[in-house]
Amino acid sequence: MIDVIRDLNRYAKKVVETGLVVGAGGNLSMRDGNIMYLSPSGYDLQEVEDNQWVRVNIETGEVLDDIKPSSELLMHLECFRRRPDITAVLHAHPSYSVGVSSTGQNIPNLFPDFPAMVNSIAYLEYIIPTTHVLADAVGEVIEQNDVVVMRNHGVLTVGKTMKEAFFFMQLTEESAKVFTISQTVGNPRILTEEECEDLRNLSSEKYRQELLKDSK
Repeated sequence: MIDVIRDLNRYAKKVVETGLVVGAGGNLSMRDGNIMYLSPSGYDLQEVEDNQWVRVNIETGEVLDDIKPSSELLMHLECFRRRPDITAVLHAHPSYSVGVSSTGQNIPNLFPDFPAMVNSIAYLEYIIPTTHVLADAVGEVIEQNDVVVMRNHGVLTVGKTMKEAFFFMQLTEESAKVFTISQTVGNPRILTEEECEDLRNLSSEKYRQELLKDSK
C-alpha cells in the first residue's frame, strides 16, 4: 500500500505539472490486491494528501472511505475488472489529443516512439462523462487496448505500473501535438504499418517496454 500511495502522489503531480489536466480535472487510480485507490472528487490532483486517496472494493464497488471518489469511479472499476494484468489507470484531458480527436481524425504514427510503445488505440465517439454508459463503452475496448481516446473529452491509459500508464499518456499527447504542427506546414508523412511493426520488433524498444513495468 505504501508504494501505491507513493506512485499515486508522484504521478498526480506529474499530470498537473506537464499540463495534461487543468484544475480539478482528470483522475487516476491503482490496484492493491482487491482494493482500488482512486483520486477524490473535486480535488486538485497535486494537492491530494496520503489519506485522501479513496479506497474502493473492486469486486463489489463499495466505497470504503468517507471522502467522495472521482465521478469516473465506474470507468476505473471497469478497467480493473476487465484487465487483471494492470495495476494503474490514468484519465486526463490533454489538449492536443482532445483537439485532434474532436475533428473526427485519429492520431497517426509520425515518429518511432509512438507505434513502438503503443500497440493500439481505441477511439470512442462522444459520450457524456461520469456515466455508466461511458464506463461500459470503455470496458468494451479496454481488454484489447492500453489507450482509449474519448472524442471531445479526454484520454484514458492503463499500465502494469503508473509509470507505464503515464508514458502512454505522454506519447499519445506528443503524437497529437506533432500531427497538429505538421498539418500547419504541409501534408505529414505517416509511418506505414510495416514500418511500425519493424519498430516494435527492435530489441531496444522491447528493453524500454520492460523498464516501464518497473515502478521504481
